[in-house]
Amino acid sequence: MMKKKNVFIIFCLATLSQLIYPQLDKFNAYVAQIPKESISEKVSIAIKDNIDLVGFPTTAGSLAMLDNFPAQNAFIVSKLKKSNYFINGKTNLSEWANFRSEKSVSGWSSYGGQTRNPNGVNLNPCGSSSGSAVAVASGLVDVAVGTETNGSISCPSSVNGIVGHKPTVGLLSRSGIIPISSTQDTAGPMGISVEVVAKALQVMAGVDKADSATLLIPNDFVYDFTSNLKQGGISGKRFGLLESGKNNAEAAILLKRLTKLITALGGTVVEIDDSRVYPGEDEYFLLLYEFRIGLENYLAKSSSKHKTLQSLIDFNSTNAEKIMPHFEQEIFEKSISTLDQDEKYLKALQMVEKVRIEFNDLLKNNNLDSFIGLTRNPAWQIDYEGGDDAAMANQASYGNGAYAAIAGYPHLTIPLASINNLPVGISLIGPAWSDAMLLQMGYELEKNKESF
Repeated sequence: MMKKKNVFIIFCLATLSQLIYPQLDKFNAYVAQIPKESISEKVSIAIKDNIDLVGFPTTAGSLAMLDNFPAQNAFIVSKLKKSNYFINGKTNLSEWANFRSEKSVSGWSSYGGQTRNPNGVNLNPCGSSSGSAVAVASGLVDVAVGTETNGSISCPSSVNGIVGHKPTVGLLSRSGIIPISSTQDTAGPMGISVEVVAKALQVMAGVDKADSATLLIPNDFVYDFTSNLKQGGISGKRFGLLESGKNNAEAAILLKRLTKLITALGGTVVEIDDSRVYPGEDEYFLLLYEFRIGLENYLAKSSSKHKTLQSLIDFNSTNAEKIMPHFEQEIFEKSISTLDQDEKYLKALQMVEKVRIEFNDLLKNNNLDSFIGLTRNPAWQIDYEGGDDAAMANQASYGNGAYAAIAGYPHLTIPLASINNLPVGISLIGPAWSDAMLLQMGYELEKNKESF
């Protein structure tokens, strides 16, 4: 673990012994204009580089986007800057949020290089919010902002040993964020503690007329994620045990220890008959379809010379040596092919809605407040030959973030456990708009981690 430094980072990259700072001179000049006393009074925060920050390009980790200087800050960035936060830099990510190739390597981008896990320089940090997780885990900042479509906050938080919260989709505006899916995308805080994460969430949450998803926030919703952070969040609550990983000896032990801790804190853990079938192909098509539309809408308003997905594909092909040394762009190409496939998209959307219904039925029929389980298997080795899937082929692979992602429901992960001295997060997943309850539960588990 790196000792916290008073530095201003643009990208959290490479190894623990070497940090690379693209455009550092420019950022230092920006910092120099700000009164030091105003900085010292604020909480430093890092921002994932698919989120608009005036003065710096929003690249999504791609060399193709170096000219993409936003005219205004993302909605959530504006809220942070108006509050007690100083933006300490932008963080590297899996290029295009892991949505360029099916053989992508998490944490690698053509602009930023390879982000590495603080627990080992050859260990993958997961993604796509890799740099945000590593910036926190390395002690550079107390909190960072990531984004998630499916696992991009929960997984890097878990394998780097930090707290991460994927909010209910719609709680945080996506305006000014390079999109993948209008159905599943959300930003979320990643930090050193549940309290730090809750405070950042409270600042960023709220209605933005430019993002219709935020208009679904209930009229009586209480934007208070901090006052209930106290002991007692587990007592009287019912948890459905998600058994992903149960066939792995080490993971099975952790599930038993988790059950024991919840019970000791006054909660009830029940086994559930979870016969859901994950609609992987339908979700994938939904993402491919929504990515093309959302990205081109974003590009049309941007300063980038690239205004279409095809333009990016062509640029990548022309600059393949720099941009595609490890993996190709078949996801980009498949996304192009979704043009005029509206009927197939509507079918996929129906399957996603079915997941939400099944999710709610499981909660209701079992009288559950939340699901609980293991977030993700420990970090795997970086593999440039076959990507993440190949790297995990010879080790146990499990996780519980996918259903929360596809349903659009909140998912909190906290670092209570480890396997072979590598972090494994504990997941709390609840119904829509239950973010405050999950944070309260997570806070109590965090305070009792010595008993785990």
